[in-house]
Amino acid sequence: MKITFLGTGTSQGVPVIGCKCKVCSSTDPRDKRLRCAMYIETEDTRIIIDTGPDFRQQLLNNQIQDIDAILYTHEHKDHVAGLDDVRPINFLQRKDMPLYAEERVILALEREFHYAFSENKYPGVPRLLINKIDEQPFFINKTPIIPIRVMHHRLPILGFRIHDFAYITDANFIAEQELEKLKNLDVLVLNALRFEKHISHFTLSEAVELVQKLQPKKAYLTHISHLMDRHETINKHLPANIHLAFDGFQFQL
Repeated sequence: MKITFLGTGTSQGVPVIGCKCKVCSSTDPRDKRLRCAMYIETEDTRIIIDTGPDFRQQLLNNQIQDIDAILYTHEHKDHVAGLDDVRPINFLQRKDMPLYAEERVILALEREFHYAFSENKYPGVPRLLINKIDEQPFFINKTPIIPIRVMHHRLPILGFRIHDFAYITDANFIAEQELEKLKNLDVLVLNALRFEKHISHFTLSEAVELVQKLQPKKAYLTHISHLMDRHETINKHLPANIHLAFDGFQFQL
């Protein structure tokens, strides 16, 4: 399984207009972050997790032309706003794009991209195939997907486990029964917004504490704001098996 970080930032990511902080003024490419998204290639399936506002640029940056499905964690704009840009993939693959999301998220997509769901569609709109999911495991082709229920303040959203890899973003609480689904991982990806307490995201210290509780072999931190220090500085102070992720980083499992 090959995993690519398409984006590791937030809407308070990099660059922030007019900001002269250490991160926004950094020349290190690892400090230049698009909004959070992942690309996962299994033996038989290529999956995108979330299509934020930077989705088109992420496809171009990583030369992605083949996508079998899109998984959605939740309906916030920084995770869905780029859906319209599946159109060139529709054209290249000559088929509808399967979307997997909870019912609430599907309703939000139908409101936001109403023209793609209308009965009489304008030629060239995104071609979508909706698959409603909940907390029950399911398959995309032969790839098993285990949804993980997490809380984004008061909003219940989903993370996903695929084999021995799990992806959790935009969370600040995970119940004990859901933590059981995150045991015995090779790699855990977890959000870590900033140093200071936040209403709906894990802080850096909270994320590190949770990783140490779950004990995956490795962990990568994502959904990083410009309020964090520079990549090089933070990485030096993390435990040996925990790293800040960066846009374009790839690894194999």
